[in-house]
Amino acid sequence: MTIQPATFEVADRVITTARLRMRPWRLDDDLAAYGVFGDERVARWLAPAMELVPDAEAMRARLVEWVAAEGLTERPTGRWAVEELSTGRVVGGVSLRPLPPHGEDFEIGWQLAPEAWGQGFASEAGRVLAQFAFRHGEDEVFAVVRPRNTRGAATAERVGMEWVGETEKYYGLRLQVFRLRKGDLAAAPL
Repeated sequence: MTIQPATFEVADRVITTARLRMRPWRLDDDLAAYGVFGDERVARWLAPAMELVPDAEAMRARLVEWVAAEGLTERPTGRWAVEELSTGRVVGGVSLRPLPPHGEDFEIGWQLAPEAWGQGFASEAGRVLAQFAFRHGEDEVFAVVRPRNTRGAATAERVGMEWVGETEKYYGLRLQVFRLRKGDLAAAPL
């Protein structure tokens, strides 16, 4: 399947599309981040990679870890807050990181606050983040989704990813695996 690349700009690890700004998390994002990662409807699909965050203080501690880890590898890893451009409101987060156990596969992840569901933000952010990874040397990205997470699987497909099967390789769970290769993008320049 060939998909059309999205238009986006990158400056200082801030990725901007027509509707979204993905920027590194800040410590003062603790309440907005808690609205995502402290919501059971979101967090139930993230364990064991990330457990439900119990309160804003715990979220702030997690943000301290994420901020400290920015730029520590040569790969385009990171976690970004997703802001809706029209309001400046943080509606979720996205991430690029090596998958356990050995880090050879590269995962793209998206998590949105439930009130932001159904607006196409996750697929827009996911597609652009995949292109960002390709621009920075990755040849393919994966999304791993629990079998009953139909929203996550549908988003992976809207990003342009292909289902490649199920595995227990990652996180010790049976997960659906979706993949997008750099060559799956249309010939438009990144």
